[in-house]
Amino acid sequence: MTAKPVRLLSVGAFTLDTILRVETLPVHQGKFIASDGVQIASGMATSAAYAAHRLGAEVSLWASAGDDAVGDRLIAEIEAEGVDCSLVRRVAGARSALAAILVDAHGERVIVPFYDREAQADPDRLPLADLSAFDAVLVDVRWPGAAALALTAARDAGRPAILDADTAPVEVLERLLPLASHIVASEPAARVVCGHALDPQSACADLASRTDAFVAVTGGAAGTWWHDRGAGRVRHVEAPKVKAVDTLAAGDVFHGAFAVGLAEAMPPEQALRFASAAAALKCLRFGGRLGAPDRAETLTMMAAHWPS
Repeated sequence: MTAKPVRLLSVGAFTLDTILRVETLPVHQGKFIASDGVQIASGMATSAAYAAHRLGAEVSLWASAGDDAVGDRLIAEIEAEGVDCSLVRRVAGARSALAAILVDAHGERVIVPFYDREAQADPDRLPLADLSAFDAVLVDVRWPGAAALALTAARDAGRPAILDADTAPVEVLERLLPLASHIVASEPAARVVCGHALDPQSACADLASRTDAFVAVTGGAAGTWWHDRGAGRVRHVEAPKVKAVDTLAAGDVFHGAFAVGLAEAMPPEQALRFASAAAALKCLRFGGRLGAPDRAETLTMMAAHWPS
């Protein structure tokens, strides 16, 4: 680890998640009894921020919440976890975001989020004069106006501008993709942009042909494909094999870890391995982001899976 912790800015979703564990995901209406449950502050950018902090970074969250009791709870909980929430915007009269999530016995999940349009309205400006104090900036697709400002400012400051390109309307993805220096897309998001059903390797090549940015496409347990511009081809990073208990927030942990790796100047493939190890460890634990590993666990997993 570097002597001084790297500093990250994470921008985007901030939700109160109710996570319930069931044997199987419902396929019809009715009542279903959960075997476990938690209610936590979460959301893509928030879970990534928490994961990055667990891995040794100093992290600030730029998100938007209502001026309601849920917003108070979200901030108090994430600040208690060690993430700086001084940049979080509070919108008078707006409702903070909520999500209901079911996780089955195989770790698969169904997510139903709610975002108040008032709370997610585009910000007029950055919360800081510039972003040069940060070593990397990570944004998700849930607060597009803020994401666009942050990606542009990060590139202007010469910092990695990382886009967690998850499922979103195509116009949101097309707005943000050209602004990022590093794009890590989920398979579904890659298909939204490419406009046709492609395997992850082909989708990665297609995305890379549309931008000068670093491009990777994640495939969960199947691993990650990334475009090596130096070699002119798509390469693959395996995901460590684990028996998943809960895949919720695995992608967020992956992105948070990848951002830490870039901020610490890891080569891209090493940063992807670091992220893959952290995400795999998360899948072993129920509770969404609560399963994010610490740095020692992650490095141990890396050493076991990719012995040098």
